[in-house]
Formats: sequence, structure tokens, C-alpha cells
Amino acid sequence: MLQLLSTIPALIGFVSACFASEVGVREGTVAQPGRDLAVTVWYPAGAGGTPTTLGDNRVFKGTPAARDAPPVPGRHPLVLLSHGSGSRVQAMGWLATELAKAGFVVAGPNHPGTTSGDSTPADTPKLWQRTGDLSAVIDAMTVDPAWSNVIDADRIGVVGFSLGGAAAMELAGARADLEAYASYCDGYKKWDCAWFAGGTGYVDEERVTVDRLDLRSIERARFEQSNLDRRIKTAVLADPGLAQAYDAQSLTEIAIPMHFINLGEGETIPLAVISDKLAQLTPKGSYATVAGATHFSFLPECKDGAADLLKSVGEIDPICSDEASRPRGELHAEMIRLVKDRLVRDLMAPGQ
Repeated sequence: MLQLLSTIPALIGFVSACFASEVGVREGTVAQPGRDLAVTVWYPAGAGGTPTTLGDNRVFKGTPAARDAPPVPGRHPLVLLSHGSGSRVQAMGWLATELAKAGFVVAGPNHPGTTSGDSTPADTPKLWQRTGDLSAVIDAMTVDPAWSNVIDADRIGVVGFSLGGAAAMELAGARADLEAYASYCDGYKKWDCAWFAGGTGYVDEERVTVDRLDLRSIERARFEQSNLDRRIKTAVLADPGLAQAYDAQSLTEIAIPMHFINLGEGETIPLAVISDKLAQLTPKGSYATVAGATHFSFLPECKDGAADLLKSVGEIDPICSDEASRPRGELHAEMIRLVKDRLVRDLMAPGQ
């Protein structure tokens, strides 16, 4: 049972309000066997609650919300969020708050094994765990009385970034091909493939030495299984991972809208996440790019001095020093528009 908003009375209503005076937020847990999930939920809220800034730290700017504010009456579409490898769902707060203002309830877990401070190469390709996390969030929210009268279980979408985009694809019906993925990494030594070969990981917030991962050692049946959740009605995939690993036939069989977004354009888009051909394979696919962006543009805005701070602690990824040609806040505004427009069309259009 999802232990969230347990003190707020169940609300009865069937028409989703499109605007809220506040964005409410609540954090809780979803119990999974050996894998309890820390879950954050943003939602359309009325006045009240305790002002808070979620995701604020020495590197990233946080986003404001009202903790425990009362939800706006009505049944709202539910949007699941799946964060990138080595990140946290709170890092998608810049997007989640804007979706909540538009009338969506937005929920996402921190995925154990691929979350900041708890991330290893061996856990990274286990997409069946991530999809299980996301389905568990739906299970919990649709039976918890605090949420079951606030969300519309017939209008559920998913938004994923990077490895989260791969999980979202699989939740929509895509299936991965292990040999295709291993062969891709045989010749491509960057991005995800470099992570698998690097021999390092993070456990309990500490960098540790781990065995290099041989992708062919992964349990093939689990890697290639279907993780389809038919409750998902639309998916938005931002720079989805495993882009070279999907079974083409499985993509042609996906029945729901699939909206792919690449950060950058042309040759600036890494092979690891290029998605134009994936969009062409899906019957209801769309494709867009964000000019001037890089993969890291999907992360929160950085604070002054954050790039130097990250360098001082040995961080090699250009999290705050990427080569984006436009300010991250400006890029976020364009991404928000792209994501929101697609979700509104698919989950809030007349007849939905």
C-alpha cells in the first residue's frame, strides 16, 4: 500500500481541473519484496500545505511545492516518471511541477541499483526491475484510498529520460535483444558501454570497484521478456537508452502513442540514444529534437560554482559544464512544452 496523503480525506469527483493555485508534493514508499521504493508524487493542489523546495542541493537548483497541500477535487490523469541512470526522480521536478500545474498527478520512484549513490553496471541493464517499479507504483496508487479518488486509472502515461526512457519503452511493449545490445557495445566504447566496462560503481554513496560487466552474462530470458503494462496509454521518451537494442518487430506492435525526443540535433545526438528510427517503427510514433541541447540538459539547472565543485570531487561527466548552446532554463521551457502538449493531447483530449 502506498503510504501517501493518508491524512487527506478521499475526494469525490470526475472532472479533472486543468489549473491549480499550488503544486502539492508528498513523499512515501511502495513496498516491494527486497526492493522498497522511495516515491515522490506531485499533484494539482489548492492553497495550503507547507512550502518546500524539492531537490535543492549544492549542485542543483530545487523546485518549489507545497508539502501536504490538499489536492484539487476531481480525477486527474496519472503520469509516471522514470529517471536516468545514476539520478533521482527529484531531478525531474522542474518537469513534474509544470505537469502538475496542467492538471496531472505525477509520480515516480527512485530506482534501487541505478539511483544516485546506489548505482552499479550490473544493475543497469535490469530493465525488468525498473518496469516492475513503475507498475508497482500504479498498483499502489489505484488501491490507496488517498489516491484512488484523485487519479483516473483509465488515463495513465509514462515519461522516461535516458535509462528511464528505456524502461518506459518496455512498459509500452518494446522488447530488447541481448545479442544486439552486446554487439553494439563490442564496437561502441562510449556512454553506456563505457560504464559497463569501467569497473566502478556506487554503493552507499561511495565510489567502489566492481567487476566489469559482460553483457552476454545477463539472463537472456529476463532481458528479452515482455514488460508490457496495458494500463499505459501513452509514452514520452527523452533520449531513451538501449536505442540499439530493441527488437524491431516488438516496436511495430506497440498500440499506444510513442513520442520520442532527442536532445540535440544531427550528429550531436549520441548513438546510444538516437531515436528517429525507433519512432518510425512504432505505428503511432512522433519524433522531435531540441536544438542546442545535450543529454545533460534534461537535468536540473545548476547552481553557480557547481561545475567546479563536481570537478573537485572527480566527477567526469559534464553535468554542469556541457556544451549546450542555450541556457538550461530556456531548454527546459521547450522540453516542458513538448512533453506537456503530447500528454494533454493523449490523456486530456475530449473523449479521454
